[in-house]
Amino acid sequence: MSQDQNGKNGLTYSQAGVDIDAGNALVKRISPLVKATRRPGADSDIGGFGGLFDLKGAGFKDPVLVAANDGVGTKLKIAIDTNVHSGVGIDLVAMCVNDLVVQGAEPLFFLDYFATGALDVDMATDVVAGIAEGCKISGAALIGGETAEMPGMYAAGDYDLAGFSVGAAERGTLLPSKDIGEGDVLLGLASSGVHSNGFSLVRKIVELSGLKWSDPAPFEDGKTLGEALMEPTRIYVKPLLAAIKETGGIKALAHITGGGLPENLPRVLPEGLAARIDLAAISSPAVFGWLAQTGGIAQFEMLRTFNCGVGMVVAVAADQAEAVREVLEREGETVVTLGTLEAAKDGGEQVVFDGALGFAK
Repeated sequence: MSQDQNGKNGLTYSQAGVDIDAGNALVKRISPLVKATRRPGADSDIGGFGGLFDLKGAGFKDPVLVAANDGVGTKLKIAIDTNVHSGVGIDLVAMCVNDLVVQGAEPLFFLDYFATGALDVDMATDVVAGIAEGCKISGAALIGGETAEMPGMYAAGDYDLAGFSVGAAERGTLLPSKDIGEGDVLLGLASSGVHSNGFSLVRKIVELSGLKWSDPAPFEDGKTLGEALMEPTRIYVKPLLAAIKETGGIKALAHITGGGLPENLPRVLPEGLAARIDLAAISSPAVFGWLAQTGGIAQFEMLRTFNCGVGMVVAVAADQAEAVREVLEREGETVVTLGTLEAAKDGGEQVVFDGALGFAK
């Protein structure tokens, strides 16, 4: 207990469970990480009441702003159980900035929200280090954030994350374009694994398997099960921006998150247009085969829960498909031809699947 000015004992904020000194220590720890994400338009330090960004300084003339926010979901439970936290920071950024680039926008800046019961400075630093890494990969500046210490709201060791990002595109260049139509080609960009969706089902399957997070991954040599499943979400921003600027052939993009191909592709297709997908063209990482087999999951349930190996779909004009592919592959992406766009049947689905995934029974 502390004493007030009259000598009486009184409670402190620390005794109520909130450690202001730990919060200050965290800010000092992460300041160099934040500075490393600076880019044209973002030069201010963290610690103010708001982050600043200069659109003119970033080179925009007549910009339209695009905003996105997201979280990491129950993948955080694996991070907490394995005490490996840096990857979820990359996931947090990826889930936001990938949603910006699908609209043709360049991510400009990012802010995070970190909530926990009792602040662990080392753990929080690991998380923010991952966020900073994701920002560097995507070209976004980390201009601020909020750390909330809320005893009684979270169990010991638990935390939650939310991310917020803003991007911009010059007016008239937003995607999807109005000329998307029949005959356009669909390219798929390979995912790095499960990414950040479907982890409630993943954790249930792991429970049924009887394996521990520290056991060797049955589907990937040299990694534990926890390490393999925690592979961060791939960030597609810079390769896609390069392809957009260099070819002018991209008509639409779809980030394949929760709902998979069946739910996310229709979000960028006009009424009357359908995507015909050749599932045999998809080279799924082995983790999906293990999940399907161990959980006894039917193919369509896999497709509407996970990305199944395709993290981003690119709709391009047929005569620009090879040019777009070349840029994306030059920038490090693995590209497959998934199918084409065609007229939708009356009352029919907007995503039609042919063939089967390689792991399907």
